[in-house]
Amino acid sequence: MPPPLSLHWQGEDDAARFAARLAAQPGIANAFIALHGDLGAGKTTLVRHLLRALGVAGRIKSPTYAVVEPHQAPGLAIWHFDFYRFNDPREWEDAGFRDLFASPGLKLAEWPNNASGLIPVADIAIYIEAEDDHARHVTLQAHTPQGSAVLQGLNTP
Repeated sequence: MPPPLSLHWQGEDDAARFAARLAAQPGIANAFIALHGDLGAGKTTLVRHLLRALGVAGRIKSPTYAVVEPHQAPGLAIWHFDFYRFNDPREWEDAGFRDLFASPGLKLAEWPNNASGLIPVADIAIYIEAEDDHARHVTLQAHTPQGSAVLQGLNTP
């Protein structure tokens, strides 16, 4: 696997530019991206920018209470998971999450550690750390060949 990619965002505009670069990577179409960070770090903000960059129209709400929100971009199914309130492994089977993760499309998961042992290995893990109200330190780590290809694409000017 390639070394982690380390980024520094001065504000939300940097997050939006990064999301546009990520959206342009061919390998993202069937990727699983795990988003890590404290409350307020910017995980949902990054997802919103990414979904907009992929062409999702309409309201993009956080799946904090629903656990998953489906989205549709041109030619791409997307599932945005938020496992913050997830605490019952039976819900995994009852909600059909196994089927969603096995189906084609982009999967984005906030708070993936709350579903560890149930979700597959993420292609890419994104760690977002707030430095202050605006600045963020962001680290991307690939865990699969597909994730490595995406990271290599992001490293190419």
